[in-house]
Amino acid sequence: MGVCTSKPKPSPQLNYDSSPEGEPPATNGDENSKTVANLEDNRRSEENHKKSPFFPFYSPSPAHYFFSKKSPARSPAPGSGTPRRFFKRPFPPPSPAKHIKAVLRRRHGSVKPNEAAIPEGKEVVETGLDKSFGFSKNFYSKYEMGEEVGRGHFGYTCKAKFKKGELKGQDLAVKVIPKAKMTTAIAIEDVRKEVKILRALTGHNNLIQFYDAYEDQDNVYVVMELCEGGELLDRILSRGGKFPECDAKKVMMQILNVVAFCHLQGVVHRDLKPENFLFTTKEENENSTLKAIDFGLSDFVKPGLSFIVLFFRATAAIIIIVGFFADERLNDIVGSAYYVAPEVLHRAYNTEADVWSIGVIAYILLCGSRPFWARTESGIFRAVVKAEPTYEEQPWPTLSSEAKDFVKRLLNKDPRKRLTAAQAMCHPWIRNTIDVKVPLDVLVFKLMKVYLRSSPLRKAALRALSKTLTEDDIFYLREQFTLLEPNNNGMLSLDNIKMALKKNATDAMNESRVFEFLATLSALQYRRIDFDEFCAAATSVYQLEALDRWEQHARCAYELFDKDGNRTIMVEELASELGLSPSVPVHAVLNDWIRHTDGKLSFLGFVKLLHGVSSRSLAAKVQ
Repeated sequence: MGVCTSKPKPSPQLNYDSSPEGEPPATNGDENSKTVANLEDNRRSEENHKKSPFFPFYSPSPAHYFFSKKSPARSPAPGSGTPRRFFKRPFPPPSPAKHIKAVLRRRHGSVKPNEAAIPEGKEVVETGLDKSFGFSKNFYSKYEMGEEVGRGHFGYTCKAKFKKGELKGQDLAVKVIPKAKMTTAIAIEDVRKEVKILRALTGHNNLIQFYDAYEDQDNVYVVMELCEGGELLDRILSRGGKFPECDAKKVMMQILNVVAFCHLQGVVHRDLKPENFLFTTKEENENSTLKAIDFGLSDFVKPGLSFIVLFFRATAAIIIIVGFFADERLNDIVGSAYYVAPEVLHRAYNTEADVWSIGVIAYILLCGSRPFWARTESGIFRAVVKAEPTYEEQPWPTLSSEAKDFVKRLLNKDPRKRLTAAQAMCHPWIRNTIDVKVPLDVLVFKLMKVYLRSSPLRKAALRALSKTLTEDDIFYLREQFTLLEPNNNGMLSLDNIKMALKKNATDAMNESRVFEFLATLSALQYRRIDFDEFCAAATSVYQLEALDRWEQHARCAYELFDKDGNRTIMVEELASELGLSPSVPVHAVLNDWIRHTDGKLSFLGFVKLLHGVSSRSLAAKVQ
């Protein structure tokens, strides 16, 4: 089995043969059968690999180098019958990477499209930058610097020790970031934000412990705990490229746990990959605690405070989210190429992008291959946006169906249908063998906001849908309801939600304005909801739609709705129920939602009602 190599399953829409920059080559067994020793050689040579000509902003990754640079293009073997590659006309649309290069150049310097890595000193440097951070300046009076233990593009990490105090002699790690490397205002802001997030995020067992930040004229010093167990990537390599399912579950459980914690606090990591998880000790039995590190690309995200409706156009390779709550959408293109989510490339994303990266890590852990691969970053981006991972090749046929379903539900290209980190912890693949302590999920609050603002007709439809949920679905909802600590009579109020959030709050939650979001749940000041209504409020229609059994769910729910909640309704009444303005010409569309025989809501109308509508989306259909 090759280590972290793969042959992606191309989408029928793709024509890699005609793409000069995006073809994933058809690899054979020999090319995929790379030894761990060869991969280690690649990893060591990564120290000399500073930038990518196509994606210079991405932080350097040993995986990036050995995943791609050791896969040389091969000429057809004599007599192999493999035809030479010819470009076909018309050429395909531009690579999804092409439109982002200018953004990347502005962020961390400049690179020409087909130029090799930029030599040191040739980066575009902004003048007049303020590189004063306001950190303490007495680093060397408190710490004794030791040997270097790691190096990245923007800095390096050394061992160090406390010189005095109660912790005198204790080992720790210091990330040193030279100010000379901070050549743009964005680079300076990234350092400032990393320290701010590390200060704010505290108290989680799978999060690197932050001590303090210092600076002098030349460097910034970020002092953290020392993890001596090495990177998760090292552990993958030492095991020949993949983990048994039982060990992969233990790793995924820790990753999901800390990411769910960050998302609840309103922090998105944006660069999750095996290199950014360290084991605290060198134990090889996965009992060593895993720590998330490197928040240099992280950011605060604010939960939805307004209403938006956008459209999904897969045919044009444009993904824009349809939603009822307008989370602040980030638009910086950051991360590492193999782990970047499709919506990141389209510059409209939120915490769901982290879950995609976790799905890529899970895929690698289970089969030793990457789900998306190409010779160039442009090709990787094209595969991420359009191709589908393969689950037919070994070892997938020998893995459990639960493991495959777990990965598929994380690698859904539609972020609305992707599981959250907290939901993934409740997936049968994990919870059936591991004692799960489910964290609070911020998605619950967002869905409750939508429910409370929905029409009575839609609430009735959601209640019918919630009655069709399976025990696996109910497990997650019951855990979330319990975490909100309902009253003794089993009813939930706004005070319960406030108390639950305060129990889990860090300073990051204040920065991301999570508590301000509670104002959108003000309806709970005057009413209470029980568990049955909570299930209706916290059920994601889009996530259910991603399941193979969605049709069964919808049909059963419609039968319940038709029996208990369906009634004769006029088009004008339906428009009023949906809160649509009379001036919007949507009656022609809404008329299709009503059965002509008895004037009741049809199955089509029921499903549309479950998803919710807006005047803008309906107006677009009648134009």
